[in-house]
Amino acid sequence: MSAADPAMPVLTATVLQSPDPVRLARFWGALTGWTVHEDGPTWLRVRPADGGVGLSVQYDDAYQAPTWPPAPGTQGMQLHLDLQVEDLGAATARALELGATEAAFQPQDDVRVLLDPDGHPFCLFLPGA
Repeated sequence: MSAADPAMPVLTATVLQSPDPVRLARFWGALTGWTVHEDGPTWLRVRPADGGVGLSVQYDDAYQAPTWPPAPGTQGMQLHLDLQVEDLGAATARALELGATEAAFQPQDDVRVLLDPDGHPFCLFLPGA
């Protein structure tokens, strides 16, 4: 919490819904190099070693993957994660090896839109992009 204002909230995690939270948390842990904390089969935390902002994954049997790019009448994207990388080609290849898929639509040459194993969009981008 902020010492200046104890009522000021502090973001600790973004929560992703998943029909298979163990698999998804392990994907994000492998992709980021963060530690996966299995609090149970329905709730997992993925956190950096420095204790910074992380991800959580929550079981949701009704989860529907969003459509990218958005299309009328389909499940829309609620959010996406941006991850800066130094080598876009190598980082994309690594993400694909871990289970991501490359989105068919790529809006920029210096950004790669990928989908995690449950279809959550995320972007890999170069500094300055």
